[in-house]
Amino acid sequence: MRALSALGAAIEAANALIGRAAVWLLLAAVLLSAGNAVMRKAFSLSSNAMLEAQWYLIGTLVMLAAPWVLQCNAHVRIELLSSRFSARGRKLVELFGHLLMLLPFTGLLFWMSLPFFLRSYRQGEMSLNAGGLPVWPMRGMVMLGFALLTLQALASIIRLLREWQDPAEGGDAGALAR
Repeated sequence: MRALSALGAAIEAANALIGRAAVWLLLAAVLLSAGNAVMRKAFSLSSNAMLEAQWYLIGTLVMLAAPWVLQCNAHVRIELLSSRFSARGRKLVELFGHLLMLLPFTGLLFWMSLPFFLRSYRQGEMSLNAGGLPVWPMRGMVMLGFALLTLQALASIIRLLREWQDPAEGGDAGALAR
């Protein structure tokens, strides 16, 4: 279990680092959006590439920060039933949710996004918009995001198993993220 715990901790540390860095993409997207608005209103200039760059920044932020959000338990939860369970019962529900839903879902999406990225990269796929950006980097970002989310699901499962084994370890799930 020590080796698995070390692996889980390494995954969580990497996802926390990536997530913290990705948050800055929101500032870049806001500044780019403001710059685009000023250029369009003041100088009647517009650029499909700049509009697409905004979308790329937001998309990259979502894909790279999602694993960190999961790690910190900051994601949306619907706790109609689990709120009535004991702490161990909630951990059990979370463990089975990760094992039966999250892990297969993220793993499948990673696996399905891989050929789209590879084909797009080989073809040098470009946006259909005039003056648009290459598409393959964003296809790669989707693939990377689901790979990181799959790894975070594994790290969360390891943490939940460790906490299940030793309830005294059941501290704050997002402690590594801070």
